Amino acid sequence: MTDTNLGVAAPETLRAAVWAQFRKHRGAVFGLVVLGLLILFSILGPLVWAPEKLTVVEALKSKNLGPGMSHPMGTDQLGRDQMQRMMAAGKVSLAVGFVAMIIAVFLGTLIGVLAGYFKRLDGPLMRLTDMFLALPLIPLLLVMVMLFRDKLSRQLGPEMGAFLLIVFAIGVTSWMHAARIVRGEVLALKEREYVLASRSIGATPRRVILRHILPNVVSPVMVAATLGVAEAIITESVLSFLGLGFPPDFPTWGRLLYEGLEYMQMYPERVIFPGLAISLTVLSVNYIGDGLRDALDPRIRGR
Repeated sequence: MTDTNLGVAAPETLRAAVWAQFRKHRGAVFGLVVLGLLILFSILGPLVWAPEKLTVVEALKSKNLGPGMSHPMGTDQLGRDQMQRMMAAGKVSLAVGFVAMIIAVFLGTLIGVLAGYFKRLDGPLMRLTDMFLALPLIPLLLVMVMLFRDKLSRQLGPEMGAFLLIVFAIGVTSWMHAARIVRGEVLALKEREYVLASRSIGATPRRVILRHILPNVVSPVMVAATLGVAEAIITESVLSFLGLGFPPDFPTWGRLLYEGLEYMQMYPERVIFPGLAISLTVLSVNYIGDGLRDALDPRIRGR
């Protein structure tokens, strides 16, 4: 874009520069398209595809059907349409991934900023981070689910109780990498001239952090967030695959994998479709993270 009066190139906005660099990463664009299609499939799909409810006799006659015109992904052992269940499962799995990621990124950013900016808090918070990193994640999650699932189910209902428990458990056990990344960035940023100048004129730590530190750690936080979505979806799938996730009538892609395991040899599509959905989601999110890392890095942007 050029200025018609001066004949020189107009300065490019940061958002436009980031988007231009992001578009150069073919994998990131592919991931964005695939993730968008999966979200549309899960959210808008039920508005387009809503099979009629079957009677008990009709359901028994329709059980374990292969993919066809009436049931594009087949039916399960109870005659339920698998495509409809895949859409419902996608809502839950994607919601778990994004909500757990928000919790993990919030905790990681908070602890990373505090540890990097306040020297007296650095030691204790980093030892806390090391302790969480040393804990075995899956056994810890299994213990948390076994201890609190029934209590939350009685108070909030089986679906909401399981959802809150799983996203909270995944979120509070997945913040460590984000905290380490943010801490490293803050240690470098707090020695910059503009931060030292702000502190020299009496700016409070809260103002310095909110005005100068946090805006400059957005880039690594966003990359960590995209990777956190993939990690949360995989973790939830593992819990559901072990039969300790959501209730059977509240499907997730991991739960569909668990239910289809018994029928895998006779009806392989029962595990292919949910497994493919999980794989595509994780792959697309990882590609988006790679693209954001390149687009938000000023040393790479513009090459």
